[in-house]
Amino acid sequence: MFRQYQFDRLDWLLAILVIGISIFGIVAINSATPHDTYAKKQIFGLVIAVIIMIIVALVDYKFIGKCYILLFIVGILMLISLKFIGKNVNGATRWIPIGESFTIQPTEFVKIIMVVFIAKYYDIFKEKVNHPLIIGGIIMITVIPFYLINNQPDLSSSLVIVFLLGICIFVSGINYKFILTAIAILIPLSVIGVWYVQQPNQGLLKDYQLTRILSILHPEEYKMAEYWQQANSIMAIGSGQLDGKGLNNSEVSSVKNANFIIEPQTDFIFAIIGEELGFVGSSIVLFVMFILVTKILLIAKDADDTLGKMMSIGVATILAFQTFINVGVAIAILPNTGIPLPFVSYGLSSLWSSYIGIGIILNISMQRKRVLGKRYSI
Repeated sequence: MFRQYQFDRLDWLLAILVIGISIFGIVAINSATPHDTYAKKQIFGLVIAVIIMIIVALVDYKFIGKCYILLFIVGILMLISLKFIGKNVNGATRWIPIGESFTIQPTEFVKIIMVVFIAKYYDIFKEKVNHPLIIGGIIMITVIPFYLINNQPDLSSSLVIVFLLGICIFVSGINYKFILTAIAILIPLSVIGVWYVQQPNQGLLKDYQLTRILSILHPEEYKMAEYWQQANSIMAIGSGQLDGKGLNNSEVSSVKNANFIIEPQTDFIFAIIGEELGFVGSSIVLFVMFILVTKILLIAKDADDTLGKMMSIGVATILAFQTFINVGVAIAILPNTGIPLPFVSYGLSSLWSSYIGIGIILNISMQRKRVLGKRYSI
């Protein structure tokens, strides 16, 4: 089973960086909350995540690719099950309770499932990527999870799926005529969309989604409402200055200690890092994420086949996009979305899903092609 693996090419540094930033996240989570419940759960989650990563790393990614239809069906059934056994929190049904203490969020796993499905789809049809039926086929298939996720409601995660599809179509080798045509259509549609959602009787977005968008466009009008947390997040990051106020600080002026940010261990964990570890701590997080994404893309470049290439690009896309969205929310250049910071934010489903992705990447790294018969390492 393992004879095709080149264990000397296993990207140990990638695994070490992922575990390292996850431990950093646990420290930040512990500092973000007045009790250690979240940190203890995240430690438990990290132990399980590392085991999952090791197991997945030993499973041939080509075998995982062969299961793409089964995985897709499982993912869709998980999303549908939310209608019947999902737990509603603040008007959104995104979680399935496991006992009294834990919940899982199917959407996080569906993201990785879609990476596998789209990658296998383009591996099968790599010679026909410009055929209208092939393009239309993957779009129609992706509409299914998009609709189910958006209906939870979870617009931000459904947009992650859309962005993933867009990047995969772009790197599949599609003709630039299709790309330019799509851009020519999407730009005016986006402008019209922004105008439309601001109309009194618009029916495209729910009220809270519209309010979040308007709070970014007109922050002065929503400073005491929807924009309140993001304004406090900016203040927290700015107050950290170069090296921060220190972890677990007890300063009364701390945005965290004054409870000016709700659920700081999840959506606004970057604000806590900025306040307590300053520009240095924030830069370290972003630099590590940049290195992770870059290494995954380099693995994609040397992947042995289209499947490995597309899987790697898919995982890199999700990590990069979610990092951009989470940090963008924290510094108020994007509406509040609820997207976690990969490996850092509290959330076992997000953590486990990300580690499944890294496990796949590690397996691909052990089956990369060699350059001119020589070893090539990154």
